[in-house]
Amino acid sequence: MKLMKPTRLALFDLDHTLLPLDSDYQWADFLARTGRAGNPEVARARNDDLMNRYNKGQLTAQEAAEFMLGLLAAHPPHDLAHWHESFMQEVVRPALLPQSIALVQKHLTAGDLCAIVTATNSFVTAPIARALGINHLIATTPEYVNGRYTGYIEGIPSFREGKITRVNDWLDTMGLSLADFESSHFYSDSMNDLPLLECVTHPVATNPSDELRAIATAQNWVIIDLFK
Repeated sequence: MKLMKPTRLALFDLDHTLLPLDSDYQWADFLARTGRAGNPEVARARNDDLMNRYNKGQLTAQEAAEFMLGLLAAHPPHDLAHWHESFMQEVVRPALLPQSIALVQKHLTAGDLCAIVTATNSFVTAPIARALGINHLIATTPEYVNGRYTGYIEGIPSFREGKITRVNDWLDTMGLSLADFESSHFYSDSMNDLPLLECVTHPVATNPSDELRAIATAQNWVIIDLFK
């Protein structure tokens, strides 16, 4: 039986869009406060600095990877997996709010092709995508060689314009392109996602920063605030 190609696409940023927190920042903070990231004060100060620079649009994917993926490289994967279970229980699951789940379910129930498109690495975000019921994850991929994370990025980071490339590559594996969809939504809070927001038919500024809210208002884009 020939499968029908989907006609509607729904893409979701994750941090501060479906979650009222930044999973990358919170994972690093979790490791720091549990003594798994070296000197806790130094690690938390570095984490805060990266978050501040990201919010100002002054952070590159490589600079973020040096710290964030370095945390993965410092430990055996079996330890990381065990700690991530605790992280999900203590930090992420309490932040999976009904309004976010309802938004995702609306698109899934409608039969839309859904994916999370996030700059945060796939080790941190894959369990979160599963918890949200979304099968497809486009995330920055941490390099993994000989049973260990290396601390480097594999391929193109899912960040800024890189999100467009990664989405296009993902769709191409299914013989699809953005132009094939009758409608395409992308939900995001961040100015860093402006390139992909401008590529879809229905950009949705979701819990947007002040800068993105101003652009969305000027462009007459839909604005939603899930966490108010």
